[in-house]
Amino acid sequence: MADDLSVIAHGLGQLGSEDGFTRMLAALVGASHEFIGIADLEGNGLFLNEAGRRLVGLPDHVTVQSTRVIDYFAADDRDKVTQKVLPAARNNGFWEGELKFRNFATGATIPVLYNIFPLRDSSGAIVAYGTVTRDLSESKLADERSHWLSSIVESSDDAIVSKSLNGIIATWNKGAERIFGYPAEEAIGRPITIVIPEDRQNEETEILRRIRGGERIDHFETIRRRKDGRLIAISLTVSPVKNAEGEIIGASKIARDITEQKQSQEQIATLAREVEHRGKNLLASVQAIVNLSQSDSPKGLKEAIEGRIQALANVQSLFVDSRWVGADLSAIVARELAPYGAPDQKRVRIDGPAILLEPAAAQAVAITLHEFATNAAKYGSLSVPEGRVDLMWRRAPDGELTLRWAEAGGPQVQEPSVQGFGSKIIKQMIGQLHGKARFDWNPQGLVCEMTVRA
Repeated sequence: MADDLSVIAHGLGQLGSEDGFTRMLAALVGASHEFIGIADLEGNGLFLNEAGRRLVGLPDHVTVQSTRVIDYFAADDRDKVTQKVLPAARNNGFWEGELKFRNFATGATIPVLYNIFPLRDSSGAIVAYGTVTRDLSESKLADERSHWLSSIVESSDDAIVSKSLNGIIATWNKGAERIFGYPAEEAIGRPITIVIPEDRQNEETEILRRIRGGERIDHFETIRRRKDGRLIAISLTVSPVKNAEGEIIGASKIARDITEQKQSQEQIATLAREVEHRGKNLLASVQAIVNLSQSDSPKGLKEAIEGRIQALANVQSLFVDSRWVGADLSAIVARELAPYGAPDQKRVRIDGPAILLEPAAAQAVAITLHEFATNAAKYGSLSVPEGRVDLMWRRAPDGELTLRWAEAGGPQVQEPSVQGFGSKIIKQMIGQLHGKARFDWNPQGLVCEMTVRA
């Protein structure tokens, strides 16, 4: 070190025999965490402190005097050093800028802030060059991390906001602009309460109290207000922000708009309740069908029940098409009477306006028509080739629906002495709709007129 200090003393032209000053200078250079070096006018190394040796990974067995200034730089910066840096230092008396060193041991590049300046003797002549160089690795990494974090925050779909312990907005990302409608220049510097509805202002007081106590608030679901006045549902996470000393100085908030999610949940819940309601109604209809169904044989009973349940199944598919709003009466009629109509449609004729029946009415009408068609196919006009059925309906101004089923051309009809099971089911179904059915057993064919509130 003494020889190296002699070099420094010569370079500065000021040390002479002032041993006290030399010792202070030696202590200063040795204690520095910055790269401090000296090279002669030809670029040969003269001195390098311990911090400098560590920065460039100079092995202990390699002397500074065996190196040249250019040896310390990464290959892609060497032309810049010889063609720009050294001439600028010589002509202007100073050069500072960012360059890259290389590590002698690993070959890795090290970003540095490089300062070079001429050292003059007492006559003013330049006798050497001094350098003070700062390692920028950590600051570069910190800058990159800061840039990454800033990019993440700005590109987030969530609102990411920071505020003081007084609730004043400090930062406001693009996500916050989209969710709350306030541009950053309008939001920053204003209280966070601008997005909190009047009836929820106490939430902010409680949040700040918990943040001051060092508590983190996770996934707090609440309501906030946009600039346009629209209320939105959000999920809120709030965390304390601390300074370098660990003191809580503010809070960061991440808010996610869950309005659509909430609406979907409500729709699913509504649909589940609707399905439950429809299911109960359907099961009640099936139960009524089973209870009312009788036959002289197990096979006949099975066929009767299967046919009536199939009628229910047919109308259920119509509900799906209309998203459970209901079913069109014409479609119900077409499905139930399709097996009996010839290609020329002369055996079955229907006439009536378009009427959408709500599900309960649609199910009852479907079962009723199934009973009429089944009975007609077994005993009435549809049991012979020349028989026919006319079905018409109309709706009165007060909403009352009238359906008229008329058979003709079939076997001669007479009123049964005992009410059949088909008639019972028809009256049961019509009764569910608070309606009534009137049977007219004409010899030429059965006529039934039904009126319901649908």
